[in-house]
Amino acid sequence: MKRIAITISALALSTAALAGPNDQLTVAKGANNAVKVAFSSWQKGGKIAGRGEKCYGIALAGQNDCKAGPGTSCQGTSTKDFQGNAWTKTPKGVCESIVTPHGPGSLSELDRNNA
Repeated sequence: MKRIAITISALALSTAALAGPNDQLTVAKGANNAVKVAFSSWQKGGKIAGRGEKCYGIALAGQNDCKAGPGTSCQGTSTKDFQGNAWTKTPKGVCESIVTPHGPGSLSELDRNNA
């Protein structure tokens, strides 16, 4: 049982290292202050309080948390920047205010840059 817990902990640490914010992400100008604060903290490496949410279309290639389309195994398998069918965990309420060079983040899969 300890070996399983250690493996799960190691996997969680490796996930945190791969996925996350990148310097091409910004927050929408009309976002409220709570969203701006949560986004800023997340961008600086702050932990996500609570469950967070899956945000599609914001990860750089190879830096997604999960879901990257058919034929992929999951984490780190996106092949294009801002791939619409790959998600990254963000603070709750922030995703749809995230802006990328290819458009906004989404709570559901996007039909853009899919491999």
